[in-house]
Amino acid sequence: MIKIIMILSLNLIFSACQKAVEPPPPPRPALVVLAGKTSTNNSMILVGEVKSRYVSNQGFRIDGKIIERKVEVGSYVKKGQVLARLDATDTNLSAQAALADVHSAEANYALAQSELERQRILFNKKFISASALDMRVAELKTSAARLQQVKAQAAVSANQSHYTSLIADRDGVISQIQAEPGQVVESGTLIAQIVDNKQIEVLVSVPESRLNNLNQGDHVTIKLWASSEKTYNGIVREIAPEASSATRAFDVRVTVMNPDRQLKLGMTAGVNFSEHVIDEIIVPSTAITRINGRNILWVIDSNNIANPREVTTGQYNEDGVVIKSGINTNEMVVVAGVHTLIKGQKVQPKIEDSL
Repeated sequence: MIKIIMILSLNLIFSACQKAVEPPPPPRPALVVLAGKTSTNNSMILVGEVKSRYVSNQGFRIDGKIIERKVEVGSYVKKGQVLARLDATDTNLSAQAALADVHSAEANYALAQSELERQRILFNKKFISASALDMRVAELKTSAARLQQVKAQAAVSANQSHYTSLIADRDGVISQIQAEPGQVVESGTLIAQIVDNKQIEVLVSVPESRLNNLNQGDHVTIKLWASSEKTYNGIVREIAPEASSATRAFDVRVTVMNPDRQLKLGMTAGVNFSEHVIDEIIVPSTAITRINGRNILWVIDSNNIANPREVTTGQYNEDGVVIKSGINTNEMVVVAGVHTLIKGQKVQPKIEDSL
């Protein structure tokens, strides 16, 4: 009886000393999404101003008094057409004086030639010395140089006479007039402005964030704000290499391929740039964590095990972060509590949404 009691007591003592085996913790719940490709439309509509590709400021090349103006604002002109005239009295007198100098120089040159011929005959007969003949040769060369000089001056004076007429250097329409008959103007002063109304373009300012999606030669569509019924076709002709210091945007010029009379300079137009649809993998920004300077996503495998994976990120936008590489479609990505996960930890995924 005593032995039975002792055995039972020992069993109780051993049972009390032995620790109970704890059950494994349940998998931690994890909020995840299925990574999938999203089509991103990078098209944009920007407002611009209708302009002419070529604008020419016309001015006289000499000073003078305007005596006649032949055009008004809105007049259509042809290349070579006279726009205005200066008083040509003084320039004509200068041209006449230069022409008289030419005649005088020609006479002196002819006289020097004749004198040289006579002196050569005398020299051949030994009546004069060689030095005397050399003097006549020098006189002839001087006369020839003087003749060339006055001819050049006469050509300049003749050009000055021609410059009293202001000639249009291109076809177009007069958009500005800055002088009136009776006004004395200096050379280079703006008298009239001609714009080419056949080569029309739209100037728009593109923000630097959208410049990478734009290339020369891209096709666009254009609509006027004054009339949205007609659509014009356009091509990106020029992209400014430097941003504007005022707007920090880049000026882009779009050539209108089918302009008509409804397109008036200075009108407001909307430019719809060609669509660029890109398939991208986008995950919520909360899924990204930084570990040792690397961008990390926590990916759940088929066994519900969480492991960190380095990825290459792209642009951040309102939908999340673009993942350029490091993840495949339909993989589960943890989007909440990523800072508390442990590598190899078993989780219980709960899908929030499919991207």
